[in-house]
This record gives sequence, structure tokens and C-alpha cells, in this order.
Amino acid sequence: MRRLYRLGGAVVILIAVFVGYTVWLAGEFKSIEPHFDGTCRSVEGIVGTEDITIHPQTGIAYISSEDRRATIAGTPTQGGIWSYDLNRAGAKPVNLTADIKFPFHPHGIGLWPIGDSGELMVVNHRRGGLEGAFEDTIEVFALEGSALRHIRTIRSDLLLSANDVVPSGGGRFYASIDHGNPSGILRTVEDYARLPLAHVVYYDTVRFRKFADGIRYANGINLSRDGTTLYVAGTTDRVIHVFTRTDINGFLLSNGQIETGTGVDNIEFDTDGTLWVGAHPKLLTFVGHSKDADKLSPSQVLHIDPTTGNSEEVFLSDGSDISASSVAAKFGRRLLIGAVFDAKFLDCELPG
Repeated sequence: MRRLYRLGGAVVILIAVFVGYTVWLAGEFKSIEPHFDGTCRSVEGIVGTEDITIHPQTGIAYISSEDRRATIAGTPTQGGIWSYDLNRAGAKPVNLTADIKFPFHPHGIGLWPIGDSGELMVVNHRRGGLEGAFEDTIEVFALEGSALRHIRTIRSDLLLSANDVVPSGGGRFYASIDHGNPSGILRTVEDYARLPLAHVVYYDTVRFRKFADGIRYANGINLSRDGTTLYVAGTTDRVIHVFTRTDINGFLLSNGQIETGTGVDNIEFDTDGTLWVGAHPKLLTFVGHSKDADKLSPSQVLHIDPTTGNSEEVFLSDGSDISASSVAAKFGRRLLIGAVFDAKFLDCELPG
């Protein structure tokens, strides 16, 4: 009996250590001291501005929007891709996909610029949403002036649980697959046990291939301007994985990782090749926010030099101005900060 008590005590201690470590790793013990050297204004009216990318030539921002709380509640509404002109004072967002007839629930987006136009690729959770059964597709749009024209839908069983997408030219792309389990209890176990079951897939216009196994919650993904280096956010590992593209067939060679100490989300590039990353400094608080809008979730923006791995925390908020920041996209001195659930984004001016 005494041995049984000892065994039970050891199990309780192990569970307590595991829970404590998980809470610490999720950032719940961090002290949030809000700061930002610039100024921000809130742009209202778009729900769930989860991903934003800016055309480097035109200064037009493209914004992925989806009411995720409605989707979680089982009453999904049609999402959209919006444009926002950074060249116009007092610009208002414009819904570019209001006439789409198929179910449209955008998540991550990626832009391949071609002069003043280009292609926009969008992760679309066509049925259900975050927790139920769904079919993930990549929707491809052509940028034509101020409009988007839907070109095609790309499907594959390997796109199950797709999160973000980045084009690599000629209709090719990489997509992050954030879980090995699409839904249910196994997905929950995967999250809290931090199982490395996420990965990346590559589409070469003919077939899909699976690369970069062993990532914990693969989230934002982006490609360097010269096309040689792929960056993938590992949210629950609090790192950005770095991969070198070895040839035109899309093969990836691991080239280390950038430690961030926070729950990194989407990754955007500045014109100088540095990274701007939206992040969640308290991941369990973010989970609470996803279930209750009244529970604020801190927001964070990092500026990272990929050559040195040095990271600067540019923006930190307790969530009162914007909760659960998922992306930061920069153009000149303008910085747009989007969020997973809020019905707004921030248009900020960086200091000179």
C-alpha cells in the first residue's frame, strides 16, 4: 500500500510539473508592459483580420477576414478579402470578394507580385471551420487593377489543416499544415502535449509533396524576396524555423531556427528583407479569448533581422486596443496590425 501511495504521489508531482511547465512555456507568467513609440488609429468594420499582406509596388494592402467566432458557434458567415489603399488619406477598406458564390472562409494569404499586379493565394476552409469537418483549399486570384478575379481552386488531401500559404512563382506554392490531426480530442492532445506533427507541403502545379516534418503548430509561412529561404512560424515552440530551398523542385534543407520566446503567428517581409511578425505572448490567454470576447488577449509585434536572429519588440499591448494580434505588415513608416477575432485592425505610424 505504501508503494502505491508513493507511486500515486510521484504521478501527481509529474502532472504538476508538466502543467507548470506548460503554463510557463505558454507565457502566462509574463508581465505585460504596453509600449509603442508610434501612433495608431483603429480601422473598424472588418471582422477577424487574421492575415495582411501589402503589394510592394502599389502600397495596396490585402486583408483576410473571417468571423471565426460565428464559425466556431456553428453559424459561419461568408468571409472576404479586402483591400486598403495606404496611399490615400482616410482610406476605407473595400471588400473585393463580395460576389463570390462558393463558401469562402479565408485564413492565411500570400502574394506573388508581378509589376503592379500579381497573384494572390488564399487558404480557404470551405466547410465548417476551425473545429468541425472541413475541406481546405487554396483559392488563386489574379490582381487586375483594383479588383480580384478568381482563377482556380486547388485541392488535395495533403491540405488538411492548412494555415498559411506563400507563392513561389509560376503557380507553385508552399503551405503550412498546422496540425497532424484535423479535429477532436487528438488535436487537443497534440496542442497541449506539444507533439511535433505539423509540417509544410509544396505544390509544383502537378503534385503535392510533404516537407519539413517535426514542427509544433506550423503557422505563418513566407519566402525571402530572392526565393532562397523559407521561414515557418512554430507557434508552441516559440521559434521561426529557417529552411534553404535547394532546387527548383521545392526541396527544403533545415538551416536552424530563430528563437523568439513568444507565440509567433504570421510573418511578413519589409523591403530590406527583415521580418515583421505578429505574436501572442500569452497563448493560454489567447485560448480563453477565442471562447469569450470579453477576455482580452495581449498583442505583440516583433521586428527580426534574419541574418543575425536579433529581435526587437516594437509593439506590446494588453489587448485593450487590439486583442490577439496575428500579423504585422509594414510599408514605409506605416504598420498594419491585424487580429484573429477583433472587428478591426490598427493602422500605425512608426517613428521617423
